[in-house]
Amino acid sequence: MPVVLTRRADFLAANRGLRVSRPGFVLLAHANGGQGLRFGITVTKRIGNAVVRNRMKRRFRALVRELLPAHGLADHDHVLIGREGGIERDFALLRGELVAALGRAAAGKGDAPRKGPRGPRARR
Repeated sequence: MPVVLTRRADFLAANRGLRVSRPGFVLLAHANGGQGLRFGITVTKRIGNAVVRNRMKRRFRALVRELLPAHGLADHDHVLIGREGGIERDFALLRGELVAALGRAAAGKGDAPRKGPRGPRARR
């Protein structure tokens, strides 16, 4: 059973790792120096109200518990970031996307780096 990430520093460290985007979520994978298989889930307020965010997190937790022990990267932190379309997506489709994303991460094939800060707090 993977360990749950709770410290903000662990989430920030995972953000420096490999990024794999899918329509329902973004997967971050980062080596954690031998601390085992760990995961974290984050869903921002832009996605919806608390009911929607909590439902999305429950779906992601179910996916992670099912797939991470078999398909996860050993001694890595895995962070799932919910995206706008993640709550409406079919659960079987999300499962397939997570398996594909974990496969890409294991092969070291992440997406291109982000272009830079966005949003109202971005530096100008």
